[in-house]
Amino acid sequence: MRCAIVHYHELALKGRNRDFFEQRLVRNIRTALKGLGVKQVDNLRSRIRIALPAETDERTVRERLTRVFGVANFSFAHTFPLDLAKPDLAGLKFAVTDELRNRAFSTFRVTAKRADKRLALTSMDVERTVGAAVCEETGKKVSLKDPDLTVHIELLTKEVSYALEKIPGPGGMPVGVSGKIACLISGGIDSPVAAYRMMKRGCKALFIHFSGRPLVSRASEEKVRDLVQTLTAHQYYSRLYVIPFGEIQREIVLTTPAPFRVVLYRRMMLRITEELARKEQCWGLVTGDSLGQVASQTPENLTVVGEAAELPILRPLIGMDKLEIMDEARRIGTYDTSIEPDQDCCKLFTPPHPSTKTRIDDLRKVERTLDVAGLVKQGLEKAELSEFTYPS
Repeated sequence: MRCAIVHYHELALKGRNRDFFEQRLVRNIRTALKGLGVKQVDNLRSRIRIALPAETDERTVRERLTRVFGVANFSFAHTFPLDLAKPDLAGLKFAVTDELRNRAFSTFRVTAKRADKRLALTSMDVERTVGAAVCEETGKKVSLKDPDLTVHIELLTKEVSYALEKIPGPGGMPVGVSGKIACLISGGIDSPVAAYRMMKRGCKALFIHFSGRPLVSRASEEKVRDLVQTLTAHQYYSRLYVIPFGEIQREIVLTTPAPFRVVLYRRMMLRITEELARKEQCWGLVTGDSLGQVASQTPENLTVVGEAAELPILRPLIGMDKLEIMDEARRIGTYDTSIEPDQDCCKLFTPPHPSTKTRIDDLRKVERTLDVAGLVKQGLEKAELSEFTYPS
C-alpha cells in the first residue's frame, strides 16, 4: 500500500489529553486533503497513516501537509503486512533493493524504528538485515554519519513500511486546540506573521481589518483579503471583518490634540475588536506590535493602548526585530503581498510628532471630549464580514 506516514512531537507529551490533540490533528489532515480522494486517515497512536489512492497527486499531498500545524515531519512510504511473532523481511528487502537499483548514490544508511516492542526482531536486527541486502544488490557503502541516502523503516504491530525521504512539517499544535483569538490585521508585514504564530500554537484566528474608507481606496482591503486567504491554508476556514474607520479617525482629528491621535486610534480599534471578539467567542486579542518599532509601540504607549481592552492582548512579535519578522513573512508566503503599496488607515492623519510617552491620566481627559461609545457603535454597525475556505 502506498501511504504517507505523519509524525508529531509535542502531542506525544500530552498525557491523558493526548487523544484530544491527536483527534484534532487527524481531523485537520482530513480537511487539508479534501478533494484528493483520500478516504483513510488512521491514528496509529505514535504516528498517523494516510492511505493514498493510486490517482492521488503526491506533490499536492506534500504541499498541503507542509501547512498542517502539529505535523513534525512526514514521508511517502510503501507498507507490507508483518507477522508479529514470525516477521519475514523478504518482501521488504526486495522492495527496498528494487527501488534503489536505479537511484544515484554512493553511501547510505538504514534507520529502523520499532513501535511495538513485542516484535521478535529489534530495530538493529532490521537495520543490519536490510543494510546487508542493499550492499549485496547495489555494491554501495554504508555511512552512518553523512550518507547520501537514508532508508527509513517503521515496524508497527501488523505492518512494516519504508521511505527514502522525511519531509519537515511546520510543527506546533493542531489549529483548534487552543480556542479562538481575534487578530488585528493590516496590509503590512507584521500582523500576518503574528496571526501565523498564534495559529501555530493551536489558535483559530478571527481577522479584523480597519480600513481608511471612505477617505481612501479599498487597496488595503484587497491586500488583506489576499493575506487572509494565504493564512486560511493553515486553518481551513476564516472570517474577516472589515471596519470602515476613516470617519472615526476624522472625528478624533477634529476633537483631540495631534500628539495623542495615534494612541487614540489604536485604543478605538481595540474597543471595536473586543466587541467583535466577544461576539465570536474569542478569548484574546492579537496585535503585530514589536517593542520600540514605531511611536505607538513604546513601553508607555503599549501600556496605555492595552488599558482600553479587558480581554488579554497577545503580542507574539514583541521581542522580534524587523529583519526577523521580514524573514518569517517570506517563509510563510505573506511578504510579497504585504509590501504591495496601499493606503493604510494607520498612516491617515498621522501627526508629525506623536506622543511616545503618553500618560493614562492625560489620555482619559482627552477621551472625555469624544463620544467613545457612539464611535464604537458606529464601527460595529458598518462592519463587513467575509468568509474564506481552504481548499476552496
